[in-house]
Amino acid sequence: MDGAVKVLAFDVFGTVVDWHGSVVREVQAMELDVDADAFALAWRAGYAPAMQRVMSGELGWTLIDELHRMILDQILEAFGVTHLNEAEKRHLNRAWHRLDPWPDSVEGLKRLKTRYPICTLSNGNIGLLTHMARHAGLPWDCILSAEVFRRYKPHPDTYLGVARVFDLAPEEVMLVAAHQDDLDAARACGLRTAYIERPLEFGTNHPKDVAPNPANTRHATSLTDLARQLGC
Repeated sequence: MDGAVKVLAFDVFGTVVDWHGSVVREVQAMELDVDADAFALAWRAGYAPAMQRVMSGELGWTLIDELHRMILDQILEAFGVTHLNEAEKRHLNRAWHRLDPWPDSVEGLKRLKTRYPICTLSNGNIGLLTHMARHAGLPWDCILSAEVFRRYKPHPDTYLGVARVFDLAPEEVMLVAAHQDDLDAARACGLRTAYIERPLEFGTNHPKDVAPNPANTRHATSLTDLARQLGC
């Protein structure tokens, strides 16, 4: 079934990089005197509502970096953090540029790259994804972002946009992600889908259900496992 796949497109936050653990470490390093786990979760929880403001037209097109900063300003106030200057806030906001990969990610991507072109399909903006790739050693062939299509996932223009960029039919693109809703939306557009188990995406205190969904083309425990399954 995978013989028709010609490009692998990857969700990034949670699938390839450990956003929760990375943000926790950044918060702890800045000694903010807050519950770093709760702070990271609150920051991420603001992500979908902020994107919805853009998708509804309430906000014009806004990069994730800017949305992250809007959310950060709100949660700093909510957590009672009042002592940071503007440079410190900018540094903290760019924590999302410095996310660390899961232990299997770099090896898995390098193996998959031997057979398939690999690209991002992330709501993160291009600058963020480029800095992250350099920080984490992620060997992308191409960085595609919601910024390219001016639509956030799960808008169909993002998934179908990958096929258009590479001049492929939708079924020749496989989305690789750790989120079933992302994969559901991609599948509705005709893409193949591969689910990657990331049970600790939200931290060790909040394990995630990673049960298989038979609708997905592939189900893998890691990116190296997906590489094995695809003969890489």
